[in-house]
Amino acid sequence: MKIADLGNLLIWGDALEVLPKLPSETFDMIFIDPPYFVQHSKRIIRRWGEKTTLAIGGKEWDEFESFHHYDNFMRNILSECRRLMKPNATIWVMGSYQNICRVGTIMQDLGYWFLTIFVWEKINPTPNFFYLRPTNATEFLIWAVKDIYANKFTFDGRYARLISPPRYKIAVNIWELPTCNANSKERLKDERGKPLHPTQKPEGLLERVILLSTKEGDIILDPMCGTGTTGVVALKHNRRFVMIEKEKKYVEAAFQRLQQVRLLAELK
Repeated sequence: MKIADLGNLLIWGDALEVLPKLPSETFDMIFIDPPYFVQHSKRIIRRWGEKTTLAIGGKEWDEFESFHHYDNFMRNILSECRRLMKPNATIWVMGSYQNICRVGTIMQDLGYWFLTIFVWEKINPTPNFFYLRPTNATEFLIWAVKDIYANKFTFDGRYARLISPPRYKIAVNIWELPTCNANSKERLKDERGKPLHPTQKPEGLLERVILLSTKEGDIILDPMCGTGTTGVVALKHNRRFVMIEKEKKYVEAAFQRLQQVRLLAELK
């Protein structure tokens, strides 16, 4: 039986161990929000007006011995993802200024063909209290196909125009939306009331990714799903998903979110 015949899956495991077990050319779209290797393990970052301190770095899953080890990790993940993509599938890979250039180089070396790089302009960025450089108000999403010959990929141009900033009269690769900060109703909290995941992405971001580049019934892979935002949005918009996550607490949180979405759907 094919993965696509099994419906929605949330897998507790390491992506590097799970991905090789999945059949080739299975997915219509892949979304990856990988470790950024921010190297900020000793820094604490606060947001204006918030009581909660949000540590961006210092998580085991974001720590690597060197750029060489990080590059090998990303190369292995991206190699497997390319194998798993259908011929005209697309892939989205997130990053920040710390890693996006390295990731982009690896992708091009592997044969991926870039469609564009979207800029997520945050309307509530984390302030830079050190005043040594500008506040980083952007993250980036590389959007690509598996090779130069893929030309029948899904792209909803009308929707792309609707989600572009109103100052533009055409569809552009800039998205303006807030982060899922500690004060957001969407933000998951632990038993102490602290953010459960330091880099939880807003549903609005995944909604744009999914509605722009997939159709109803398509199957989406997220190999490092965190708290499961990809699956939550996919479920709401009649897409199927396979998500992988190695941290047990995030898998449990993702499962609870999916259960809530299913329950709400049954009540409607």
